Amino acid sequence: MAQDFRLPDLGEGLPEAELVQWLVAVGDTVALNQTIAEVETAKAVVELPSPYAGTVTALHAEAGDIVAVGSVLISFDIGGTDAAPPAPAAESQASAPEVATSAPAGPARSEPNLVGYGAAPTGAGRPQRRARVAGAVAAASDTAVLEAAPHDAIQFADVVERPVERPRSTPPVRRFAKQLGIDLALVEASGASGVITRADVEAYATRVGAATTAAASPEPVEAFEMPVPAVAGDRTTRTPIRGVRRMTADAMVRSAFSAPHVTTFLTVDVTATSELIASLKGDRDLQEHRIGIMAVAAKAVCLALSRHPGLNSRWDDAAGEIVEHHYVNLGIAAATGRGLIVPNIRDAQELTLVELADAIRALAETARAGKTAPADMMGGTFSITNVGVFGVDAGTPIINPGEAGILALGAVRRQPWEHRGEIALRDVMTLALSFDHRLVDGEQGSRFLVDVADVLREPGRAMLLR
Repeated sequence: MAQDFRLPDLGEGLPEAELVQWLVAVGDTVALNQTIAEVETAKAVVELPSPYAGTVTALHAEAGDIVAVGSVLISFDIGGTDAAPPAPAAESQASAPEVATSAPAGPARSEPNLVGYGAAPTGAGRPQRRARVAGAVAAASDTAVLEAAPHDAIQFADVVERPVERPRSTPPVRRFAKQLGIDLALVEASGASGVITRADVEAYATRVGAATTAAASPEPVEAFEMPVPAVAGDRTTRTPIRGVRRMTADAMVRSAFSAPHVTTFLTVDVTATSELIASLKGDRDLQEHRIGIMAVAAKAVCLALSRHPGLNSRWDDAAGEIVEHHYVNLGIAAATGRGLIVPNIRDAQELTLVELADAIRALAETARAGKTAPADMMGGTFSITNVGVFGVDAGTPIINPGEAGILALGAVRRQPWEHRGEIALRDVMTLALSFDHRLVDGEQGSRFLVDVADVLREPGRAMLLR
C-alpha cells in the first residue's frame, strides 16, 4: 500500500522549510521513527523521523529545495494490497534485519508513532540504511565494475561492507562539499568532536586532485548559507535570504515597527565583579564552571526583574491585556554561522550563579553546533546580548518580539575613573537597556538598569535583593 508523507508543521508556525539532505534513497527499507531527512527552518536544523515502516518509492524534493508545509515530501510502500518489489537475494542478505511491511490480520493498523509522540512499538529500532555502494568499495577495480554493471547485476559478495553512518557537519559545509562533488561519507573529521569542517573538505579535495575546483570556489562567508557563486566578471555576490537570516529580519522589523523602543545607557565601575570572577576562577572547585561577566549579569537581571516586573511582561494586543510573567525565561543572544539566534534559559530565576554559568555555556555550545531545538528559542521573557565580546562599548539592541526589554553588555575596559574621591584605574563597562514604552515607563526602565548596575558595581548587594 502506497503512503505519502507530507512536510509537517514542526511546531514553529512556519510555512516552509529547506531540505538540507536526504538520509535515505529510493529503494531503501526504513523503520518507524528512523531519521529520513534534515530540514532547515527559520529557526533550526531539524531531523525528520519516518512515520511509516516500509520501502521508499519516491523522493519529491532535492537538497536545497524550499518545501511548503503540507507538500508531499516522500512516498513509501508499506505493504498490504500493493506488494513491495522483491529485493535481490544478495542484497537482502547484506541489508539490515527486515522490517514487517504488511499489516496483520484483524484490527486496523494504528496511526504511525513518531518520535516525541509516545513510545515506539516494541522492536522498532533504527536499522542501518542499505549499504552505500560508493562508500563500501575498497579498490578502483571494484568501482569500475560497479559503474559498468546494472544495479541488479552487482555482486555484493565481493564488496566489503561496513556500517554506514551519516556524516556530521553543518549545512554550509554540506553545500560546499556538494559544490565540489565530494561525498562527505569519504571525508574524515580532523577534530575530536567528529564534526566535518570546511578545512576537512578542502584537505580531502586536495588529496584526490580536486584542488583546482576548490580554488575556484568562493571564499568562506560568515552567513547562514553559501552565496551563489559569482561568474567571471561579476562584481556582486547574491545570497538567498532564507533560514535564520529571514526569520531574524522579519522579527526585527516587526519589533521595530510595533513596539515603541526606548534605550537608556549607564556606565558602571565593575572592578569588584572582575575581582570576584578572578577569585572564583582561582577556586579549584569552580574552575570548570567558567563563571564570567555574562553569568553575573544574568544573575543581576533575574534579581532586578523580581523588583521591576514590568520588564518581565508582554503586550497582548489581541486580548487587550498586559501579561506579567512570574518566571524568567532568560534569552541569551548567540551569534552562529547561520545567523543570530536567541535561545533561552528556562526558569533562570531559580538558578544559582554557578548554574547560570553552566547553562549559558551549554546554550552557546549547542547554538554554535547548530543543534538548538526550536522549542528552546520560544517563550523568552527577557534577553541579554553581549556586544562587548566584539570589542564594542555600547549599542541600541532591538527587543525580541513578545518581550518587554533587552540588555546589551558593552566591553569591560581598564580606564581612569573616579574612585573614593581620587582618580584610579578601574574596570568600566556600559550597559544599554532597550524597553517597550507601552509596557515600561522611563522611571521603571531607569530603576531596573540602576539595580542591575548596583549588583555589578558591588556583587555583595545581591545578598540584599530578593
